[in-house]
Amino acid sequence: MLSNHTNVLVTGASGFVGRYLSKTLLIREDVSLTGAVRVVGPYDFPSSVPVGEINEETDWSLALPNKQVVVHTAARVHIMNDEVADPINAFRQINVAGTLNLARQSAEAGVRRFLFLSSIKVNGEETPLGTPFTASDSPMPKDDYGTSKMEAELGLLKISRETGMEIVIIRPPLVYGPGVKGNFATMVELVKRGVPLPFGSIRNKRSLVGLDNLVDLVITCIDHPAAANQVFLAGDGVDLSTTDLFRGIAGALGKSPRLIPVPPGLLKFGATMLGKRAVAQRLLGSLQVDISKARDLLGWRPPVSVEEGLASAVRGKVV
Repeated sequence: MLSNHTNVLVTGASGFVGRYLSKTLLIREDVSLTGAVRVVGPYDFPSSVPVGEINEETDWSLALPNKQVVVHTAARVHIMNDEVADPINAFRQINVAGTLNLARQSAEAGVRRFLFLSSIKVNGEETPLGTPFTASDSPMPKDDYGTSKMEAELGLLKISRETGMEIVIIRPPLVYGPGVKGNFATMVELVKRGVPLPFGSIRNKRSLVGLDNLVDLVITCIDHPAAANQVFLAGDGVDLSTTDLFRGIAGALGKSPRLIPVPPGLLKFGATMLGKRAVAQRLLGSLQVDISKARDLLGWRPPVSVEEGLASAVRGKVV
C-alpha cells in the first residue's frame, strides 16, 4: 500500500532483503528511492549513496534529505560459530548504536516513519508445538544477535516518544529466496546432491518467510496508517516440519528426497555428543509465529504460496 508519492531510503540496499526491496520499489511510479550502501558497486542502482561503515558515527546527511520513510535493513546478521573476540559488542556497534544514530538523524531530517527490520530472535529461539510467538509476547532473546535487535527496538521506541517519528518493527523468522545463504542454502545443496538424510520422521513446526512475502509486508507498512508504532511478525502463514521442508525443496528441484526415518531423540543425542546442539534445535525444534496481527490491522495476506516461494528460492528467480 502506497499513497501519493513517497520518498524512501532503504539501507542495506545491496543486501539480501534490501536489494530485492529496492528493485521492487524502483519500478513503482509512486516512489522515489535512494539506496544506502557501504560502498557503491558495479551492480548497485543509480540512486545508491555510499555511507561507509554503519556505527554510531556514520554520517547520513547525503542520504536523508527530503526522505519521508526510512527502511532500515542493514545489520550485522546472526553468525554460527562467530569468531570475533567480543560478539555482543560487535552486534551492538552496528545493530544498536548504528541503528539509533540513523534514527536520530532521520528524526532531525524530518523523516515521518522509520521501518526497522528486526528478528524473531527477539522473541526467542523455540516455541512449544502449537503455541506460536505473537507480537505482544515479552522479548526473551537467547543469543547476542537477538539481544542486540531487542535493544535497538527499545531505543527506537524511546526516540519515537521523544521526537514523534513513527516506528514500525518487523520481526521475520528465517527468510528464504533467490540468493539465500546459510542453513537454507546448505539444505538445498544436500538435496541437489542426493545425499541420504536422516530427517524422514521429524514432526516439528517451523515458520519461514519467503523473500517476496517479507518485501510485500514491508511495502504495506511504508505508509499504512495502522502500522504506526506497531510490531509485526512476518511469515508465510504455513508452518513446515523439517521433513516437509526437505520434501518441498526436493519437489521444487524435481527430485525425490532421500529421507531416512531416524527417531528425533536419537538425532538430538547424536548432535549433542558432536557439539551440534544448536544445529539440532533448528532442525528438530519448533519455532512458530502468529502473523494474525498484520492480517487484522493491515489487511495483509502473504501473496506468494510456500510452494511458489520454494521454487523461486531453489531456481534463483523471484516470483
